[in-house]
Amino acid sequence: MTRELFWLTLTVILTGILWIPYIINRCQVRGLAGAMANPSRGDKPLADWANRLMFAHDNAVENLIVFAPLVLILNAIDYSTKWTVLACAVYFWSRVAHLIVYTLGLPVFRTLAFVIGFLAQAVLALAIFRVL
Repeated sequence: MTRELFWLTLTVILTGILWIPYIINRCQVRGLAGAMANPSRGDKPLADWANRLMFAHDNAVENLIVFAPLVLILNAIDYSTKWTVLACAVYFWSRVAHLIVYTLGLPVFRTLAFVIGFLAQAVLALAIFRVL
């Protein structure tokens, strides 16, 4: 496994488990039956942090759709440099930071974490075309 694929694997695992805390909150607020029911307008609201984590999870999924193919393309063309490895690591840690600051409700830091992740994706895209 390449180092880029390692970071992609960690990112996929992180994205795959982000739902657990906010579903636990949903069970606490609405009960198990309420958590498993179809959503309705009359549902008790989740805690603010749980709503923000749900949005962070949505954002992580949306960005994984960009990050994963970039890493897989690099793997397919057998291209790896210190910059592509660093970009993948930076992307993973920017996603960790994004979910933490988003869940805590820190909007400026949330945006900074997002932009850092975007720039890491840009490095990967440039590497595909051997600009880096």
